[in-house]
Amino acid sequence: MMNVIPPRRRNITEVRKTENAVFLHSEYGVLRVMPQVGGIVRISFSEDDTFAGEQGSFFQDFAGSLPFIVTESGDEIGICTAEGTVTVSRAGGAVTFLDSMGRSLLREAQDLPRELEKITLYRTIPTKDLQVEEIQTADGVKKKVKAVEKEAYGEAYRTRTYFSFAESERLFGLGQGEHGEWDLRHVSYYVHQGNRKIGMPLLVSTGGYGILLSTESPALFSENHGKAFLQTEADAYLDYYFLFGEDLFQVVKNYRRLTGKASMLPLWAYGYMQSKERYESQEQILDTAGEFRNRKIGVDTLILDWLSWEDGQWGQKSFDPVRFPDPAGMVERLHEQGIHFMMSIWPNMSPNTENNREFRERGMLLHGTDIYNAFSEEARKLYWEQVVRGLAPAGVDAWWCDSSEPISPEWEHIMEPSDGEKYVAFKEDAAAIMPLEKANAYGRYHAMTIWEGMRSTYPDKRVVNLTRSGWAGSQKYGTILWSGDTAASWACLRQQIRCGLQMAASGMPYWTMDTGAFFVKEGPFWYWKGKYPQGIDDAYKKLYVRWLEWAAYLPIFRAHGTDVEREPWAFGDKGDPVYEAICETIRGRYRLIPYLYSVGAATSMEDGMIIRPLFFDFPEDERVSEIWDQYMLGDSLMICPVTGEDDQRSIYLPKGCGWYEMQTEQYYNGGQRIELSCELARIPVFVKEGSLIPAKEAAVCTNAQKNTVTEVIVYPGRDATFRLYEDAGDGYGYKQGQYCITQLKWDDRKKEFTTETTGDERFRVGEIRYRVVG
Repeated sequence: MMNVIPPRRRNITEVRKTENAVFLHSEYGVLRVMPQVGGIVRISFSEDDTFAGEQGSFFQDFAGSLPFIVTESGDEIGICTAEGTVTVSRAGGAVTFLDSMGRSLLREAQDLPRELEKITLYRTIPTKDLQVEEIQTADGVKKKVKAVEKEAYGEAYRTRTYFSFAESERLFGLGQGEHGEWDLRHVSYYVHQGNRKIGMPLLVSTGGYGILLSTESPALFSENHGKAFLQTEADAYLDYYFLFGEDLFQVVKNYRRLTGKASMLPLWAYGYMQSKERYESQEQILDTAGEFRNRKIGVDTLILDWLSWEDGQWGQKSFDPVRFPDPAGMVERLHEQGIHFMMSIWPNMSPNTENNREFRERGMLLHGTDIYNAFSEEARKLYWEQVVRGLAPAGVDAWWCDSSEPISPEWEHIMEPSDGEKYVAFKEDAAAIMPLEKANAYGRYHAMTIWEGMRSTYPDKRVVNLTRSGWAGSQKYGTILWSGDTAASWACLRQQIRCGLQMAASGMPYWTMDTGAFFVKEGPFWYWKGKYPQGIDDAYKKLYVRWLEWAAYLPIFRAHGTDVEREPWAFGDKGDPVYEAICETIRGRYRLIPYLYSVGAATSMEDGMIIRPLFFDFPEDERVSEIWDQYMLGDSLMICPVTGEDDQRSIYLPKGCGWYEMQTEQYYNGGQRIELSCELARIPVFVKEGSLIPAKEAAVCTNAQKNTVTEVIVYPGRDATFRLYEDAGDGYGYKQGQYCITQLKWDDRKKEFTTETTGDERFRVGEIRYRVVG
């Protein structure tokens, strides 16, 4: 018979307190507890009593910011602060988190709180015999390393922390799922990058807390068969942050405190963005701009998708001189019309390009690929140098960083892999070309390239980076995340709503998607499954209008896709109901620009949120955690997209306040469900009583709205306030106080509206009027 080797004992044998942390020793390893001010506790565990500095080094360190005392009893050790208490069971080292009132928020599993498994990290040895397969996908030709020689370069741990969740709580976040996942209880959810998937390391609970992993490796959450755990694939040690506060807004603020404030987007980024696959020449772009202006339809940005380069030079950062003979002149003409220019750039460059040669000669490509090594500061600088040489002199306003995962092995198949297969493929393919311990964060490092480059080269222009992948901290680099290449159907529209709200719950403020979906028709691959083989027929027109109506109430309002045109006039002409509904939707967006820009400013300056699920604002209403097809936009607007073909909408009005339907201005009591019939041009939007909504007349662009009257619409029933934010609209002068805030106030008892302006009054533009509803 085999000899049994007993496991190392987990009972706590020694407690050691330092100025910043408490260390709890056992035969199994060392648990470190670090209370930090504002509702943050860092929990770490090392088998060998070392806590390498690189783990979590991207995050802000608030160690030592919160006084604490240590208490010991027979069963547990307590680490007590004015904000809450952490207890650790002496028998097994399980951690329990309690708030300042002694209410239990979360417990690690008592019998087995954590496990670690040591792994060896390998890297590919670049040799002449390296076998690489080229695979044609809808994202272009992808190189896949098939057979490699590897060498070990270090060790890491696969980590797993087990939790015991309360039966009633619901879990959200961890980024954007491919299938529009909602409540993550009792499922397995894989945290990695993909064309339609953006992994994020923040999990939030309706119990009023969040768990933030410091990992940059792939991760997963699982709750099945009575066990719930978070697992990371390659870390120096087990490490997570417990975030808590008065509400979930405080959890998101703590996430931003640790990972960085969201950058401030320019005013024009809140206007309408027109894109498609693709504008083939500068003539097409200028003709499109002229058509928007001739029809007096609002647009602030035109976007150039792939193939700005010459044929056969994928990813080369230059303009094809035949199709774009004068890009600087093109952009200048756009600017004269109040239109900004965004263009697509890629992390991969075809082997025959000059850009690729530069990276290859300096050894700055990921092994076996044509993708630049964004983890290298030197490579990031070279990438930006190429942008400055070939593209930036044209006056490009913003960048679209496509394929920033930068691999999507799930798109190599005709038949869709399972979620588990996608996860394994991402891990394996990533490990073959980059450090596994950083594989989930490539998109953030790529975003650093654009941010650092723009801030150094164009310090007076705010960074705007539309990108398909990100990680914790991406929000501070001017990123707008979008959901990838979706396929048109009503089911997909419903999934996308959940995707956007999950990204918001994951701490990401700026998110958008391809309005109408990227694929409209059906192609040969599992992902190319649009439901509209005829393209723009009556059925697709209806879906597109409903999708656009929802998009108008997102942080970023953008249309894009392939198979069919996406400009408003592709769907009809003046007098046609579909065309008029599209134009009215765009006008509605522009009317709300003062509200949206103010909410966006508060998101950047005060760590707020633009959109969020209803349970953020109404935690006492037990019915709202199940609702994914209604959400808040700022503190006042509840958006209720129409997500089916029958034009009917069942809407729940959260309790605790009254609601006004924006279009009809009809008042409803909260705490009830109502049924609405919605003609094509109507999306139900409800305003909380006691709200002030600043608005302007719709215009052809945000610049045309400057120095025009701001009308504040008063929704009475309670006292109300709103901070109207105004600045130059671009640049970073706001960091030096170059902005003004007009405090709008409504006294409901006196029926009195007042304003008070603070800050730099040079930026107070236009007259303010008000109107009371009812």
